[in-house]
Amino acid sequence: MNPLVEVTDGLWVAHQPDHVYLGLKLGSRMTVVRLPDGGLLLHSPVAMTPALVAAVRELGTVTHVVAPSLYHHVYAGDAVAAFADAQLHGPADLHAKRSDLRFHHVLTEAPHPDWGDLLQPVGIDGCLLGETVLVHRPSSTIVSADLTENFATSDHFLTRLYLKAAGLENQIGWSRMLRVVYRDHRAARASLVKLMDHGCDRIVIAHGAVIESGAREALDRTFHFLKA
Repeated sequence: MNPLVEVTDGLWVAHQPDHVYLGLKLGSRMTVVRLPDGGLLLHSPVAMTPALVAAVRELGTVTHVVAPSLYHHVYAGDAVAAFADAQLHGPADLHAKRSDLRFHHVLTEAPHPDWGDLLQPVGIDGCLLGETVLVHRPSSTIVSADLTENFATSDHFLTRLYLKAAGLENQIGWSRMLRVVYRDHRAARASLVKLMDHGCDRIVIAHGAVIESGAREALDRTFHFLKA
């Protein structure tokens, strides 16, 4: 079975359901984007299994790998090792955190020239996660890692308890326990306004199901806790 699922023209995702964080089976998701020159960009890499590497190579040559935040970087080194032509992007603070990796670019709101008008980075300010999301202009899709979460439930008991306690079971949102990472509410709100000015409708996320439509409503529900 092909581990890549096409979301829209030129954009695919690979889901890693067995990814565990702090004992919780939250899964993770990588996005693959075809760039204007035909190269591929990997956003938030997951485990580089032989089947996944082969499926990506069937699409073309990986030229860029993006570690989008201070936390979605675990498999970045594996991705660069698997695809030797790739340039690695990550936030400035991640360069120091992962000094074992060779970064080629600091991830900012200035898109790399290879990305053309296809992708627009938007930084989510005021948050300790340090995430920069990508707007895929042709499909009005936000490509993100931890912008929001969209879980039904889980067959893993501890994870199911967490989802209930976090207010995440069967709804889009952000964990009650993790709201503290948004330290500057005004800056975060300004970033979200900038993001939604792009008129996106779909949100690809790392944890939970892809949000196929209703991006504005989903983000309104997620960030209702941001106070003036």
